[in-house]
Amino acid sequence: MNISKQDKILGAFYGQALGDSMGMPSELWPRSRVKAHFGWIDRFLPGPKENNAACYFDACQFTDDTSMALALADAIIECDGDIVPEVIARNVLSWAEGFDAFNKNIFGPSSKAAMRAIKEGVAISELENNGVTNGAAMRVSPMGCLVPTNNLDDFIDLVALASSPTHKSDVAISGAVAIAWAVSKAVEGHSWQEIKDQLPAIAIAAQNKNITTFSASMGARIELALSVASENSGTEERMEKIYNLVGAGVSTIESVPAAIAMVELAQTDPNRCAILCANLGGDTDTIGAMATAICGALNGIQSIDTQLKQQLDDENKLDFDGYAKTFLRLRDIKEQAYAS
Repeated sequence: MNISKQDKILGAFYGQALGDSMGMPSELWPRSRVKAHFGWIDRFLPGPKENNAACYFDACQFTDDTSMALALADAIIECDGDIVPEVIARNVLSWAEGFDAFNKNIFGPSSKAAMRAIKEGVAISELENNGVTNGAAMRVSPMGCLVPTNNLDDFIDLVALASSPTHKSDVAISGAVAIAWAVSKAVEGHSWQEIKDQLPAIAIAAQNKNITTFSASMGARIELALSVASENSGTEERMEKIYNLVGAGVSTIESVPAAIAMVELAQTDPNRCAILCANLGGDTDTIGAMATAICGALNGIQSIDTQLKQQLDDENKLDFDGYAKTFLRLRDIKEQAYAS
């Protein structure tokens, strides 16, 4: 079946929201507690009152991951496809203030610190932003929808620019590049087999471009994650191993490889991916958002369960179709620029 680019972009937007919303109730809980409390999550659930990160959300609502992805998407649209860190920061800040995110356990530590400084008038260029958490990677899927993969150097630079309001560290950028590259390659029509073969090398190139930390290698960790996910054992056994060996925490070096492992484990099915991520434990909403965005880009909007899609539409009242049309237009302009 030939899936149009627009349907793949739309699949990425819906995948981001689906993985985030499905993973929200269990976010930041240990795997054992997720199992004890929920048994098995296979539908949209409200955030439990005992979960101090998820308690603000009703069933089917997404968290800061997708809110920030949309803040980025809106900034890209406003600047007609250009990446302007100040506009991205303004949008993230306006979402944060509207949601009272500074006073809730919603914001990651790196994003919260950066936004506080920006609020106080510090220029983005002056911020250190050397945090290693996953705030850049969790919101990056719109960059994958926008930027073609013709030039790796340009791709890394643009993702770094989009990440800079909150994250500038080598490992945070490497993780964001890996997720965005996977989405972009999927939009271009490449298979998951082709994409996953490239990801370790792409991640290493991004991490080594401007070394700022003593982090483990993103490329090596992605290879480990993919090897665990493709072992010849049961789903539960592999999830346990991803959680224990790759890690499912909020650091980029754990959550990005874990997300890539979950794409492999779910065999790129976005509905299955969202459910598996929700039951993983750890940073379930973020891992779900990243992994399911990739699955949605690979298989298009057609692959997203129509009932789940309807629930997302009813609860969140978003015009993802409008985003997809606009992003297709902006991507076409970028592709033409590379071609000329």
